[in-house]
Amino acid sequence: MNSTEQTLAHPNVVTHDAWRTQRLELLAAEKELTRHRDRVNAQRRRLPMVKLEKDYQFAGPEGQLRLLDLFAGRRQLIVYHFMFAPDWEQGCQGCTMLVNSLGDLSLLNKRDTTFVLVSRAQLEKLQKYKAEQGWDRTWVSSFESDFNYDFHVTLDDTVAPPEYNYRSQKELQQRKEAEPFFLSGELHGVSVFFRVGDDVYHTYSTYARGCESLTDSFRLLDLTPYGRQEEFEDSPTGWPQKPTYG
Repeated sequence: MNSTEQTLAHPNVVTHDAWRTQRLELLAAEKELTRHRDRVNAQRRRLPMVKLEKDYQFAGPEGQLRLLDLFAGRRQLIVYHFMFAPDWEQGCQGCTMLVNSLGDLSLLNKRDTTFVLVSRAQLEKLQKYKAEQGWDRTWVSSFESDFNYDFHVTLDDTVAPPEYNYRSQKELQQRKEAEPFFLSGELHGVSVFFRVGDDVYHTYSTYARGCESLTDSFRLLDLTPYGRQEEFEDSPTGWPQKPTYG
């Protein structure tokens, strides 16, 4: 063993029996984490929703779109707020990494749900960056809309008091780990909307680390009012459900 290997940080070396004992302890914790996540998801499915009164407009490749149009005729809409300011030439690298990590999201459409990216940069910039990345995700511009400000992913105290991750400007300023980007500029998040006829409702938004690992259909569906729509879920009466994994 050379000197580098001798100083390499690594887990303790134990017998198989000792390893198995600790692995079973960890398995119990993992199962409790899964059960707790199920409880949190059940609580999320019982959140009320708020009717949107503004008619938000977006620029897409085929022309102007309303928020209602982004549903593409489906019942639920998930929006990823991709950080891309109008004066930037490239999108946020963290947001880029997340989109590059997205798996096959076709299950969303099968569960009456649409996924789109929304940024404040002009459509031309979004299309250029999209082509450079080789993406086929739906991506629209909210450049001439209040959408980013109203959902607290563009902070500008000349437009509205800054708020991010449900913290007020005062709370953000008091955070020990606060950084300048918490108080102004572009930020990331995920928002979920529900459609009843032509009426659109806001059901949920999450920000910062709440967006981590939201790269597969199950995790994204967990954010919606209907959830995964499977029988194992604790959902309100009348929610659509199918056999688990069926």
